[in-house]
This record gives sequence, structure tokens and C-alpha cells, in this order.
Amino acid sequence: MSDTAPAAPQFADLGLPAPLLEALNSLGYETPSPIQAEAIPTLLAGEDLLGLAQTGTGKTAAFSLPLLAGIDVSLRATQALILTPTRELALQVAEALQRYAQNMRGFSVLALYGGSPFAPQFKALERGAHVVVATPGRLTDHMRRGSIKFDNIRFLVLDEADEMLKMGFADDLEAVFEKVPEHTQKALFSATMPAGVRTVARNHMREPKEIRLHSGKSSSLDTITQKVWEVANHHKLDAMTRLLEVEPVEAMIVFVRTKTASLELSERLEARGFAAAALNGDLSQQLREQVVDRLKRGLLDIVVATDVAARGLDVERISHVLNYDLPHDSESYVHRIGRTGRAGRSGTAILFATPRERRLLHLLEKATGQKIEQQALPTADAVRSGRLSKLATRLQTAAEGTGSLHQQLVEELLQVTNMEPLELAAALLAILPGAKTLIEPVADLPVAPPRREREMGDDRDAGLVRYKVQGGRSNNLMPKPLVDVLVKHGGLRRQQIGHIKMFTEHTGVYLPQLDQSVLNKLAGVEVNGVALQIREWPLPPGEVERPRSPRPPRKDFAGKPRTSKPARRA
Repeated sequence: MSDTAPAAPQFADLGLPAPLLEALNSLGYETPSPIQAEAIPTLLAGEDLLGLAQTGTGKTAAFSLPLLAGIDVSLRATQALILTPTRELALQVAEALQRYAQNMRGFSVLALYGGSPFAPQFKALERGAHVVVATPGRLTDHMRRGSIKFDNIRFLVLDEADEMLKMGFADDLEAVFEKVPEHTQKALFSATMPAGVRTVARNHMREPKEIRLHSGKSSSLDTITQKVWEVANHHKLDAMTRLLEVEPVEAMIVFVRTKTASLELSERLEARGFAAAALNGDLSQQLREQVVDRLKRGLLDIVVATDVAARGLDVERISHVLNYDLPHDSESYVHRIGRTGRAGRSGTAILFATPRERRLLHLLEKATGQKIEQQALPTADAVRSGRLSKLATRLQTAAEGTGSLHQQLVEELLQVTNMEPLELAAALLAILPGAKTLIEPVADLPVAPPRREREMGDDRDAGLVRYKVQGGRSNNLMPKPLVDVLVKHGGLRRQQIGHIKMFTEHTGVYLPQLDQSVLNKLAGVEVNGVALQIREWPLPPGEVERPRSPRPPRKDFAGKPRTSKPARRA
């Protein structure tokens, strides 16, 4: 019996036609990724596919290559439809298809997305684009106008289906499924597998083969080193400046929570001399494409982005991802850090966490299956050493381009100025912008104080069960209307309801154990226009929410405890 491990499959072993293999060879593709090795033969065999795969695993090629293998270039009609949640991802997929189809003469692909004029899209559809890559909103616009034909569609792909459902495109997807021919082959890819995705697969796919690329950990993140810097909110900008001075950053994406924050931070970085720009949903499509293009060409080194704007962004230069603000959930974190470490390259993901946010780290570690390394803030000596090293590199690079003319100029300067060589070098450094920072004093950033452990607890939530309610701050959901509904329709007393914690898209509330009959009564009741979806939401194993401390008595301006006001005299 041989102990030799079977050889890894090659693209040539997967059944792809010669023009595609030649294209892959010219692009430098050698060995298929795990998702490609499983998905390509399945799709070439005509089977439906349900793929659970994180971003960065190579799933674009996994569905694009078998799709292209089935395209009849001589037929000027749309034969494949790919749906993506964002414009950026649609453009990325369309560009990938063009690269893979470089040897398919006459092939055409069209990206349909909002924010771009309809007229060119009408013309391209009329000419007969072989593959259409679209966002659901813009596709349904074309469906209403009758400008896209479904008669010849043989292949339908849903990329990042979980995101499309999360963004509210469920009805649009249903409309597409109704329009495509019954015999259409379908492939659905998702980073997670919530109930909504399962329902779509069950209702619209024919016994799909299921491929799970990971279980609890993402192989796409194996090339990414994760670090956390504990830093107070008001020191984040200084900490980021230190990071850029000590880390070997080629290009970086910085994630913030809001559009306003992306603009403010990019402006402050520009003021400090960094080549930075904002990327958010308020920018026109043209401006967003310009930012990405400048990043690719090396004209920008830092892009400050929101989650939506950066989804699907794939730029090889990105060596670092910085979570300037903590993401709202672990899925967003995985998508964020997946912007680096692409195509087998190594990458670094850094997270700024305040002491209050420290307890959330284990949830992110669980989502990635990897340890997030705790790293101390760079010292003043480390910053100065980093500055010196970068200046030395610049000087060495410049020295390679000098010649006899430069040396002659130095000799002339020595004669004219009557300086010693060391004096002349020091004077030249003094007028060199990059050297000035070495003279400036560097102070150590204050370490964020550790979070004080609570000694006295509040047992208000004792014996209660944590429930998750659909809707949060983004829906203007407030605790009072929620409590009113729970009392009126759930039969609860106000005294039975524990703490309520609001998040962006959902709300956590502590309640007594509810019977299924009570949950049925609550189902569908509207709170602020949002249908009340409520389910148990137990804490992860080993996690315990800290009890709340009773607040100390408030003090007046003189520093004395407030006393109750005397009753007014009648």
C-alpha cells in the first residue's frame, strides 16, 4: 500500500474547454481552489449547486468558467444571468468574465447597476450581451421596461445570496425566478446559510448539490494575520498614524461605520500628508470607480470606506485592512478582512478596540476560526525607528539613480558653501520633508485604562431568556413601543421585561420563557412599521453578560449628593 498522497487536481482535469484553459494559463492560474475543484465539474455536468463559501475563496471563477463553457458565442442573446448585491461586485464579476473569455471571439458581457444611464444599457441588451451581471434593483427596472429577454437564459447565478436577502431583495429575486425558463440551471453562493437562503434553494432549485467549504473557520482567511490594538476613541487617529509609520503598508482599506466618518477621516489623513480618499454610498458611481482605479494604479494608498461601498472590492495592492470602527456583526468582519490576502497573497487585518469592546473579540475569533493577536501600541522609539528606516529606503533607492553629475554637484556645493561633508548632508536633510519628522519629538500614546470590573450586580435579568427581535436603530425602533406590544399582545407585565439592548438591525430583550402560542400571537404584529419577528437568542457557549452596576447617586455642581426637592407649598 502506497503512502503517497494523491496529486492535487489541475484545471485541465476538470473538463474545461481549451480556450478557457489557455486563458487561465495566461493569467497565471495553476491549481484550482477547493471550491473551484468541486463546483466546476458539478456545474459542467448540468447540476444545480448550493455553495457555502466565504469571500476570497475563488467562487467567481468557480461559476464563471463552467458558465462560459456553455455559452454559444454565435447566438446573439442573453444566455446567462448573474445577480450580485452591489454595483462594485457586479463590475468585478463582469471584469473577471472578460479575462476568462479572452479567447472566445465575439463574447460580450454587460453589467447592469443603478446610478448609471439606461440608454447605453438598452443598446447593449438590444445587441445581445451573452452574459448579464446585474444588481436586483436595476434588473427589475429592465424587466418592467421589457428591455431584457429571458427566452434563451440557460444559467442563473446568485452570488452572495445572503446579502441580497439581507438588503431586502427577496421580492426581486422571486420575480427573476418566475421569469427564467424552467430548465435553467441554477447556482447559489452564500457566505452563510440562513433560513431565507434555504427557502430559496428549496423552492427554486432541482436537488442542488451542496458544497460547504468550511465549518466554523474560513480557509480564505488562512493568509491573513489578525491583530488588535486596544486604543481609546479619541486616540484612534494618532494610533492609525503610528500604524502607517511602523507597518509595511502597500495599500490599506480603513473601515468606518458612517458615510460622514469616511469623509472626515480621509480629509484628516490627507491633512497629515497621506494619499487618502473616501468611498461611500453617497458618491456617484463614476467617482467610486475613479477611487478604485486610483487605488489600483498606486495613486492612492488609503481608502476610507463603509461596508456597503467596499463590498466586492478586489485590489491586489491591498496589504492591510484596518477596522477603525468595530463592525456590527461577525459576518461583516469576515467580509471586511477578506479585502486583503487575495489570490494567495499574505495580508494583515488590524482592529482598533476600546476597552469596552474587548469582550466582543472572541465572537470574531469564532467567526474566523483564528486567534486575533493582541498587539501593544507602537512606542515612541518604534515610531522613530520606522521613520528612519523608511527614509533610509528612499535614500538607497535614490542613490541607485544618481551618477557622476550628482556627485559633481555635491563637490561644487562643498566648494561654494565651504562646508564639511557632514554639515552639507545635515543641511540637505533639514530641507527634505521626509527628514523633518525625525527631528520632531515623539511621545508615547497613553494606554487605554482597563475596564473596571463590576462588583455589585443587578439581578433584573436573572432567570430570563434573551430574545432577538427584528428591527433596531435603523428602523427607529424604540424600547417603549416594543414593551407596549409585548404587554398588549404577549400578555406580559411590564415588571417581567428585563433589559433591552438596541442594535442597528435588531434588538435584544430579556423575557420570561415564552410558549409557542405566545410567539405565534406576536408574529406579524407591527412595531414602527416592522413586522415583529422574535426568537430565542441564547448567548454563545461560555459567554456571560456582565451584570449591571447600580448607578451611584447623582451629584450637583457643588459635588454633594442630590437631595429630593422639598414639596412646593400650596
